[in-house]
Amino acid sequence: MYRPPCRSFRVWTVLAGVLLLLGLGHSEAAGQSALLTSQVQGALSPEGRDDLYRQLESQTEFLQKQAAVIKTVAKLVGPAVVHIEADVATRRSLQHGQAGRVEEAGSGVIIRRAGKDYVLTNRHVIRGATPDRVRIHLADRRLIRPLRIWEDPPTDVAVMAVDAPHLVDARLGQSDTLEIGDFVLAVGSPFGLSHSVTFGIVSAKNRRDLQLGGTSLKFQNFIQTDAAINPGNSGGPLINLRGEVIGINTAIASSSGGNEGIGFAIPISMFMNVAGQLIDKGKVARAYLGVTIDSRFGPAMAAEVGLPRPMGARITSIADDSPARAAGLRINDVILQLDDAPIEDDAHLVNLVSVTPIGKDVTMVVYRDGKELQLKARLAEMADP
Repeated sequence: MYRPPCRSFRVWTVLAGVLLLLGLGHSEAAGQSALLTSQVQGALSPEGRDDLYRQLESQTEFLQKQAAVIKTVAKLVGPAVVHIEADVATRRSLQHGQAGRVEEAGSGVIIRRAGKDYVLTNRHVIRGATPDRVRIHLADRRLIRPLRIWEDPPTDVAVMAVDAPHLVDARLGQSDTLEIGDFVLAVGSPFGLSHSVTFGIVSAKNRRDLQLGGTSLKFQNFIQTDAAINPGNSGGPLINLRGEVIGINTAIASSSGGNEGIGFAIPISMFMNVAGQLIDKGKVARAYLGVTIDSRFGPAMAAEVGLPRPMGARITSIADDSPARAAGLRINDVILQLDDAPIEDDAHLVNLVSVTPIGKDVTMVVYRDGKELQLKARLAEMADP
């Protein structure tokens, strides 16, 4: 069912951006002010209106060239985006801050890997559906069905094998190099309106520990964006200005059920780490350190152990015969760094370990008894739950 947008386009932001792009000087701005003043005092003469139209034409020429980038990206990526319908009785949109509601459909994007075509989407879009119960609508209005489906519940990743002539695939980008403020486009089927394009920026990175529609995904490392994402966008691509997929749109923070300017996407590096294993092995193997860490580690506990602020992940227990035990880790140690990555909190450590290759030797910086020391561990494979 169609619903009107929850917010209008940011008019004042756009106007400010136009002024910056056009680089209006003081004298030109003064001229504009005079024209506006004269318009208030009385109608412009025909000559004045013609002059104003000429000024507007020259001023918008530069802005239109910038907008052409967005148009080109939309043209390149649009044919690779699909609309997905699945017979899933319990499918729910993922929302932070409010339980999700039933969602009619979702989105996906076609990629090519090792000469074969696949559709990337979210697990909650097709959860539990068999290939014959999933309908994939292509941009050229053809309808196809997947040959095979793989799902990974801890990350909400799903991938479908497809085969049809003349499929258009999207390019994958580097989500690890994203910065806050980078421009992005979200493409998908909000409220069933297929191939809708919205524009915004990366507003935050590394969002973890979100409660999404009553579901806590075990492994989270979301990109946050203000590009409008609504129910039905799930599974669709988040695109950079090079026309590359850098995320898969997954969830929103909303009190109304629609877009309120905060959406979340799985970084494509994390998504493909999972999707690649599903395609190649049929399952996901994750690395394992063998520690239980304190999710309540805050300012008071940090001060108690001698740290200036909450940082790292504090160990509360260590599994027997684990890489952590072999490395010499102890209860109450705080892991500050894993290889070159400073550890922000417990969820950050869990995510980093989970995407590290099994069998890799890692170096940890550990805070113990007021001192930092280095320990090495060889990560093992996590046993199936």
